[in-house]
Amino acid sequence: MAEKQYLMTKKGYDEAKEKLAYLQTVKRQEIVERIAEARSHGDLSENAEYDAARNEQAANELEIAELDYKIKNAVILEENHDTTVVHIGSKVKVYDVDMDEEDYYEITGSTEADAMHNKISNESPVGKALIGHKVGDSVKVIAPNAEYELKIMEIA
Repeated sequence: MAEKQYLMTKKGYDEAKEKLAYLQTVKRQEIVERIAEARSHGDLSENAEYDAARNEQAANELEIAELDYKIKNAVILEENHDTTVVHIGSKVKVYDVDMDEEDYYEITGSTEADAMHNKISNESPVGKALIGHKVGDSVKVIAPNAEYELKIMEIA
């Protein structure tokens, strides 16, 4: 079976490697220290601090494994300054016809997506709808619970 490839910008790839190094060194060590501290309190069967630290350790190790896999299977995209069509790396100003409001999105690979900063994945419903379209185009976004229309106002 072919490995899944993860599209990343060079910046996103570098950030992912930096985060992986942090998780493997700093955060892993902090958790080990918390586990040791919790163990020193005695009976582990009713030690919520110990259980919480072990759960955090498991979550950290899972995140390390996932991030490591994505980095190993990354396809680093060349910088593309083309503003005639939407692509990964584009910053897009859209007009939501139904909501009568404008919004900005940066199209990224899935590992770089950050909804709080309007960085959306090329695999998301909005990202999929926008990719390949030009200023003035209207696209239909098919989301899990709704369909709506966005008009592309600007590509940077």
